[in-house]
Amino acid sequence: MIKAFGIIWSVHPLFVIVMLLSIAAGRFAELLTLFVLVFVHELGHVVAARAFGWTIREVKLLPFGGVAEVEEAGGMPSREEAIVALAGPLQNVWMGLVAWGLGQTGVWDAEWTQGLIQANAMIALFNLLPIHPLDGGKLLQCLLGSMLAYHKALSWTIGISIALSLLLGLSACAYPLWPGDRIQLNLLTIAMFLIATNWTQRRHLPFLFIRFLMNRDRYAQRRIAKGVNASPIIVRPEEAVQSVLRLLLRDKIHLIYVTTRRGELLGVLPEYELLYGFFSSANPNRTIGELIV
Repeated sequence: MIKAFGIIWSVHPLFVIVMLLSIAAGRFAELLTLFVLVFVHELGHVVAARAFGWTIREVKLLPFGGVAEVEEAGGMPSREEAIVALAGPLQNVWMGLVAWGLGQTGVWDAEWTQGLIQANAMIALFNLLPIHPLDGGKLLQCLLGSMLAYHKALSWTIGISIALSLLLGLSACAYPLWPGDRIQLNLLTIAMFLIATNWTQRRHLPFLFIRFLMNRDRYAQRRIAKGVNASPIIVRPEEAVQSVLRLLLRDKIHLIYVTTRRGELLGVLPEYELLYGFFSSANPNRTIGELIV
């Protein structure tokens, strides 16, 4: 674990296992190459995130990329997160093109060139699978977040990630799919890691949503400063504050219209009043009606 550029860089235990296996198999050169490719891939994410002003606390390197912990988790616009997610695979694209060019000019031999092109293609394509925490999983969440409330988009992303991770694990055990008719232990190990990660995310869903709400006010102020119009949410006074907060869209700011069943308007609340009412009360079932003065 080292600290550079104000970020803690560490190697995930899964990567350590891969390293030890590679050294035991006498593949130190391949290991070093993989480490460099993964590091540059993750550096692409870091540079893009820093360009948007994100605060990155830690980056954990994995055999196929990395996981960055950011202070603004859930509070950044979907467009920014999508660009940051794509910045990683794009590094593998240019590195693959450079390897191809050096191979064409004869600087590198054909075998080494082909190996680098395949490694970059594998890292880029694998990361684009729609499974959290891969880059494709982040893009999936951004896509769902453009259509669904943040809480539902987060829940759906985790559910889809678990299902696809299970499918990935089953495919690793399908003999006919692979040369030599044998289980792909590397792929199975990664699939198990992804299943465990997303199962943990599923258990921590309430905490992840709270973190989104805590970053919400900062994001809303940025949107208001840009003159963005608020989107309405119509609710009844007896609805719980926490239930209404689950209706918030990630890339919108909201005004909450409280009406009776007959459509009579009882009051209009900006979303920051809901956030204040939620965090300032010890009652998790506090109703919207209690916030209307």
